[in-house]
Amino acid sequence: MIDRRSFIVAALAALLPPGASAAGRPGQPEPQTLDYGPAKLDIYAPAGAKNLPVVFFVHGGAWRFGKRSQIGSKPDFLLANGFVFVSIDYRMLPEADVATQAGDVEKAYAYVRANIARHGGDPDRIVGMGHSAGCHLVALTGMRGGLPGVAALILDDTRAYDLAALSRNGGMVRAYARVFSDPKQWAALSPSSYVDGKKHPPTFIAYSRAPGRGEESKAFAERLRATGTKVTLFDGSAYTHMSINGDFGEDGDALTAAALAFLKATVA
Repeated sequence: MIDRRSFIVAALAALLPPGASAAGRPGQPEPQTLDYGPAKLDIYAPAGAKNLPVVFFVHGGAWRFGKRSQIGSKPDFLLANGFVFVSIDYRMLPEADVATQAGDVEKAYAYVRANIARHGGDPDRIVGMGHSAGCHLVALTGMRGGLPGVAALILDDTRAYDLAALSRNGGMVRAYARVFSDPKQWAALSPSSYVDGKKHPPTFIAYSRAPGRGEESKAFAERLRATGTKVTLFDGSAYTHMSINGDFGEDGDALTAAALAFLKATVA
């Protein structure tokens, strides 16, 4: 998402035809597509699903690119393991700023919570999951209480947990600086601003070997742990920023195994 190569990959992925995944998987189960207001979302459910836990996924793409269809093996894997899977679109820059995008995520979540039972999901066992920009949006909305009743969070590789600290540490590179151009908004758009003073849902935090990911993720994890929140920190330094998302659901993938263990311990 942040380096030039990742920007190009995200931009090319966004040009895939509707319904195509970033991995181009022809056998992917067909979703039910619904309109939640600002955008659309896809619900994937096993045949005969009833009261299953739900993974609510927010894609990445530098807050500018991406589609809900870019999900690789996630639906196949999660449905096979007894979950309903939801992937959402949200409005992108420059049409919608990050604050508006966070509002879209909260509206999509509210829609899913109100309607998922009719698709075989349990509204009290929804796990928010996001990668890259989607990771930031899930962390932000989850920490500030915008996902009421969310059972757990899976945060997959961002540096945007604390924007002021990111700037102090030299991490406000051009890609971030273009998105978060107004320092007056940094506190409101930083997940870390909402951590202190209360316990949060169990949180799984993964980081890749991309610059700064480990340091920022560890700092955020420690801040969460200080509130009594149960945190699982996954060292994904064997992954690139793209593969830590793209490999999810693949046979033998270490992150997938760790995330599944977390899911089973929290909502299964």
